Amino acid sequence: MAKSSQPPPLSGAQMEIMNVVWERGEVTVADVWKALVERRKVARNTVQTMLTRLEEKGWLRHRVEGPGFVYRAAVPRQATMKRLVRQLVDSAFSGSVDGLVMTLLEGRRLSKDEAERIRAMIRQAEREQP
Repeated sequence: MAKSSQPPPLSGAQMEIMNVVWERGEVTVADVWKALVERRKVARNTVQTMLTRLEEKGWLRHRVEGPGFVYRAAVPRQATMKRLVRQLVDSAFSGSVDGLVMTLLEGRRLSKDEAERIRAMIRQAEREQP
């Protein structure tokens, strides 16, 4: 299968696996299975199949180590999160970033530290504008 610059979107279960990979850097089937089985019932063979599919789709790479494979992310977490948020803003908020932010803040109290970090991010974004 030819790999494009952007792998296809991740399902919820695939995102769960990718989060384990991103958190740990490199993983085996057993590593992912143990992490997932703590949260929900899942067969080891299912995890193995999903890792294979994620590699086929361009999300993972592997190397052979002993009798098994060690997987690592082929796509950085930050790039994936940016893509997901862009898609969310475009589809759910008609491209309105302020709509997303207002929805996130609605009914939620921010700590002083959180509010200051958000202000700092906004100032940085303003400085980076052409």
